[in-house]
Amino acid sequence: MKIDELKKVYKRCQEENADPVIFGDGNPDASILLVGEAPGAKEIEQGKPFVGQAGKNLDHFLEILELEREDIYITNVVKFRPYRVSAKTGKKVNRPPNRQEIEKHIQYLQEEIEIIQPKIIVTLGNVPLRALLRDDQAKIGDYHGKIIDKDPFFIFPLYHPASILYNRGLEEIYLEDLYRLKKHITEMLQ
Repeated sequence: MKIDELKKVYKRCQEENADPVIFGDGNPDASILLVGEAPGAKEIEQGKPFVGQAGKNLDHFLEILELEREDIYITNVVKFRPYRVSAKTGKKVNRPPNRQEIEKHIQYLQEEIEIIQPKIIVTLGNVPLRALLRDDQAKIGDYHGKIIDKDPFFIFPLYHPASILYNRGLEEIYLEDLYRLKKHITEMLQ
């Protein structure tokens, strides 16, 4: 099955959901797969993962790794925007996906991985790390910057790039992890 066929199957399965579905994007033959948790408002607006502020973070991330967006495939665990309505403003506010939402979408992510066959999967934050390890207790603080062998691919967990916006103390750790990832990519893809 190819990615386009999988998207059609998935779209039929999601027809009961009123929220827009945002599929993965990029090179389906990529050796590197980035996995976030779920799309946000900008992703829904533009119909692509990792745009807006997340896209700016991704651009910086790719610059450090000396990669182009076309070199990778980007997706999320959950393909629609999880949100709550703010009591103050009455507007939709992003929230992390819950266990039920993750379980509903995990098979699609696994099928994406089987089709793309990446050598390295970079998880961004707790949600994709827990989903791929199938461990609800896994914490990014325990795994970040360490390579995990999940034959036939490796997982490289990173803090979510947005986390450094909220916690400037993570910036140095995040950059160190990116350079560690760059070294692994260079070694694995030679």
